[in-house]
Amino acid sequence: MTLDDFYAIIPAGGVGTRLWPLSRKARPKFLFDLLGQGQTMIQSTFARLASICGPEHVAVSTGAQHVDAVRQQLPHLGEDAVFAEPIPRDSTAAIALATAVLARRHGDQIVVGSFAADHVVRDEGAFTMSVRQAVAAARAGYVATIGIAASRPSTAFGYIHQGRSLAEDVPDAPDARLVTEFVEKPDAATAQAYLATGEYRWNAGMFVMRADVVLGCLQRYKPDLYEAVTTIAQAWDQGLEPRQAAMDQEWAGIEKIAFDYAVAEPLSAAGGVAVVPGGFGWDDIGDFNSVAALLPSSNRQNIKILGDSDQVSYLDSAGDVVVPAAGRAIALLGVNDMVVVDTPDALLIAPRSRSQEVKDMVSKLSEDGQENIL
Repeated sequence: MTLDDFYAIIPAGGVGTRLWPLSRKARPKFLFDLLGQGQTMIQSTFARLASICGPEHVAVSTGAQHVDAVRQQLPHLGEDAVFAEPIPRDSTAAIALATAVLARRHGDQIVVGSFAADHVVRDEGAFTMSVRQAVAAARAGYVATIGIAASRPSTAFGYIHQGRSLAEDVPDAPDARLVTEFVEKPDAATAQAYLATGEYRWNAGMFVMRADVVLGCLQRYKPDLYEAVTTIAQAWDQGLEPRQAAMDQEWAGIEKIAFDYAVAEPLSAAGGVAVVPGGFGWDDIGDFNSVAALLPSSNRQNIKILGDSDQVSYLDSAGDVVVPAAGRAIALLGVNDMVVVDTPDALLIAPRSRSQEVKDMVSKLSEDGQENIL
């Protein structure tokens, strides 16, 4: 199955506040090499998608303040393949604008796929196979999502409830199934019950769909958003002045809503969403605990270090996550199961068990007038 009609969109937004003080508003987490592998998150995502559809078929939607950094990290990104947002408007607006512009350039029968800039994929061959099946389901008129096999009863992810097989309807997607519903992040008991049924998969926020299908859904479910994005798309390739005028007129007023809520959930109730299994080893790096899970241990005490390990010394310490990003020595004495992130202007020390609450710490710093370090 050739993928000449497939275009990949990388939404590169969000601050990653649970990874503060490493991730900041001016330099969010997708611009960092969080695994110590020599590639930033967005570089890995771009390379993975470019290997499927070619670099000329990959676009990035990001904040205007990050455009220069994105272009510097992605030198093979096309000149007209960056969609800069003056203010964040969540995933629906980002996906819709890129889709509307690409449809005007290449026709509304193209298939577009949205893949976040900060996800980890271990088996790229298996990822490609899942994308190919999702493209087949999208060509058949479904909005397709890639559901991740739930390996544990996680309360950190939303879930997808699988229904009947679509193998007869979409022969090129033999593993595709109908989505009966999307479920919000559950409590621990509910997550355990989901895992026991074998009918639920994690929602990784990967969506693949034909341009006319998704734009039609937006026109039906979110007509104001659709009209605003269409107006901007009509002006996008007419020059910088018409583009800027349309953005100034329309963008700030666009509803801020996630794609799941705007399109996927209502369409699944109408039987229009398919799920393809993703068994390629996936992680969403949301906090320092998830970073630690992907880093090798530096010693028998299971200390994880992101950065120069020569800057970290430890005695009677174990289970820590250490980020020596300030260029100075860090000494740990009797420190267990802690997060220590040292940057030139801010130091975070927190229990690993409270990694998710770093976001609350960022809110407290904002309340205290410390915006300069956020």
